[in-house]
Amino acid sequence: MTENNDKLHLKRRSFMIGAAAVGAGLAMPSLSRAASWPERPLTMIVPSDAGGSLDRTIRGLSTVMQKHIGQPIQVENRPGGSFMLGVRYFLQQPQDGDVILAHALSPYIASSILFHDAPYKMEDFSFINAHWSDWDVIAAYKDSPYQTLPDLLKAIKENPKKVRASVVTGSSGHLTTLLMLQRSGIPIENLNLVTFQGGGQARQAIAGGQVDFIVIAGSGSEGIRDFIKPLAVVRDTPHADWDAPVLSEATKPLGLSLPVLPGSMRGLAMSSGFRAEHPDRWDIISSAYKATLEDPEFIEFAETNAMGHDWLGSEETTAKVMAVHDVFAEFKPLLQR
Repeated sequence: MTENNDKLHLKRRSFMIGAAAVGAGLAMPSLSRAASWPERPLTMIVPSDAGGSLDRTIRGLSTVMQKHIGQPIQVENRPGGSFMLGVRYFLQQPQDGDVILAHALSPYIASSILFHDAPYKMEDFSFINAHWSDWDVIAAYKDSPYQTLPDLLKAIKENPKKVRASVVTGSSGHLTTLLMLQRSGIPIENLNLVTFQGGGQARQAIAGGQVDFIVIAGSGSEGIRDFIKPLAVVRDTPHADWDAPVLSEATKPLGLSLPVLPGSMRGLAMSSGFRAEHPDRWDIISSAYKATLEDPEFIEFAETNAMGHDWLGSEETTAKVMAVHDVFAEFKPLLQR
């Protein structure tokens, strides 16, 4: 293990230990605490545009969660700056629990830190839970001539700047796209790559035929299914709802070996300072969130819209978020080109 990796391992370990020490587990709030807080409506800050998969799942979550926490919950979109504007705004608010960060916790917090010099660090956050972990799909526009992933890559190689793609900046789909080109020996500059601040805009681009292909969260793409043809799913196993080969099978004719990067992990987080100073309020929010995910009303909403409703808990969510951070750190030079 190199010295840098040793430092990264120790940093990650210290972060995990610190997070565990601040809150030892999920405790159900007592009636007395629940009666005293919250005393006014709560706000969930979504650092992306309205209409995307993150926005839609959080609006569904907030509608049900407000009955479990005893106060109305409003959703406020603050997009921009590669997701940094909304996150910065959240951190600038009083950390008393009245404002909650609702985000694609992974990979966008890590990517904003690694690639955009965000004025915060991973240790500034305490992750409550990621209830919807996604995977990516590589899909061409329905009327494009590309029938397979090798067809698409050949076109990019032979026709510089002619093929257009849409990705969300700093996403796993963004990194997968660059890795496909790099390991195929195709200059990255050959691709006309259009980056967006949110999945809603990126999907609109492919649905409208403005780009030739997209690499984006699959479960969040049900709404554009009629406008695309999937070429591959970035998974180790096939997906029953998508008629497409897994990434390793799709790239086998080319002799490529590509990592299967995890997609977006959407959920809730607070600042680490809040968790340390208000452990009782942390427990109230966590318990209300967990109760929401177990509520038949939210389960029906999530399953109808092909969304997740998992309870991983803080420790497992933190471990997964930090693991993705490490993967993105490994490929940092590629995404900074």
